Amino acid sequence: MNYLRCTFLFALIGLVACFNRSIQAEDSITKRPNILWIVGENLKLDLGCYGAENVKTPNLDRLAAKGIRYTHVFSTSPVCAPSRSAFFVGMYQTSSDTHNMRSHRIDGYRLPEGVRPITHRLKDVGYFTANIKTLNGEQVGSAKLDMNFVNEGKLYDTDKWEDLKGNQPFFAQINTMEAEYDIYDRQTWQQPRVEWKGEKTHEKIATPENVTPPPYYPDHPLVRLEWARYLNSISGMDKTMGKVLKQLEKDGLADNTVVLFFGDNGRIEPRGIHWCYDTGLHVPMIAYWPKNFPAPKNYRPGDVRDEVVSLIDITATTLGFAGINRPLGMHGRIFLGDRIGPERQYAFSARDRIDETVNRIRSVRGKKYHYLRNYYPKRHFTSLNRYKEKCFPIKPLMRELMAEGKLTGYPLALMSPTVAPEQLFDTENDPHELHNLAASDEPEHREALVAMRAALATWMVETQDQGVFPEAEEIVAPFEKEMHDWFGTPAWNQK
Repeated sequence: MNYLRCTFLFALIGLVACFNRSIQAEDSITKRPNILWIVGENLKLDLGCYGAENVKTPNLDRLAAKGIRYTHVFSTSPVCAPSRSAFFVGMYQTSSDTHNMRSHRIDGYRLPEGVRPITHRLKDVGYFTANIKTLNGEQVGSAKLDMNFVNEGKLYDTDKWEDLKGNQPFFAQINTMEAEYDIYDRQTWQQPRVEWKGEKTHEKIATPENVTPPPYYPDHPLVRLEWARYLNSISGMDKTMGKVLKQLEKDGLADNTVVLFFGDNGRIEPRGIHWCYDTGLHVPMIAYWPKNFPAPKNYRPGDVRDEVVSLIDITATTLGFAGINRPLGMHGRIFLGDRIGPERQYAFSARDRIDETVNRIRSVRGKKYHYLRNYYPKRHFTSLNRYKEKCFPIKPLMRELMAEGKLTGYPLALMSPTVAPEQLFDTENDPHELHNLAASDEPEHREALVAMRAALATWMVETQDQGVFPEAEEIVAPFEKEMHDWFGTPAWNQK
């Protein structure tokens, strides 16, 4: 009898403990904030709040005014899929073997053991997850995945905004559409000129007459026209995001939702995406903390931060928003929260094969200096990339002007078929990164070069940079045909 009583008592205690744990878990879930990632496609710091001209971005400017605006944030790659493959799991793409563009789509690849999509970690603690495409029947996001892993199971629960309110806490991601060429019907080769997504609806704030393109492009009407189109796409993006932020308020979600706006990689221009200059890596970031949750100790509304942040840091930081400790071995530091990591000295980035174009570049970026290591000095701006040749009319224009002997100065230098193995730029005094200081005898320049060169070597060893291993030819070769069928091949390269 005593045995039965004891058995019953222990069983009862166990049931009560399980019930209490269930109540505690449910209670802890209700205290977690909603999280909204707004991922800006293909832009540099081209918002009004960063001082950009000829753009109209009142909605993101307001978000920055009541949140934190970061000025030194850098992507881990100058192109979307490797960048997203890194910040979506918290491991550098060069460590997880997702560094080559559009890789591992059909080969059964799985992420390294213990590395998981952020949405899976958030679902473990009760988050509903969304990759938003529509709001009130209107498309507001691309709902793209575009990551170099496809076998990790379902990543999101929905693509509809309307599903969020009844499923809190939620983690929602919106990928903006406007700063992107309209290419995904894969019939781009037939188009005389490739339009920007939604170009016809973009307000014409920028015009060829009022814009000032960077000095590494020729002063030409086509260059000014394309630059205006880009800036107008940013204004169009802000208009769409204004609808999203307004709906967040209307649904009564704004006071419970952390909002993090950031770019996935740099600006969509010929010398921007695909290249490890600041134009390809330097991105905006705005963080807003809701009033219904105690703010982190280092959160001050209206603040502007110049600390160096890498997009690899947003994974651990976002998990921290949800009350999840940074997993052991995860790359990146927490930059906003109550358990922040040591401040970064450098942000590290990498460019490897992009579609049919094989290259390898590594980047080290501090607050002032930017160091680049070019492993293929004979492969530079003029290298064939069919997407760039078809969609970016500035590039074939420069080829034409070059052939006619009409390029001078910085545009002529950009068209050189080679690049220095090492580059060092003083980004404070040379924001367009025109003057390579790698051979300078100035003590400050030499000190920066030696320190950043050593930092890169250490990072590559510590993170086990897989870029040292070239892809097999049978992996690379099919991209030649795929990109030809998609974008065509320029006449100068036809055999």
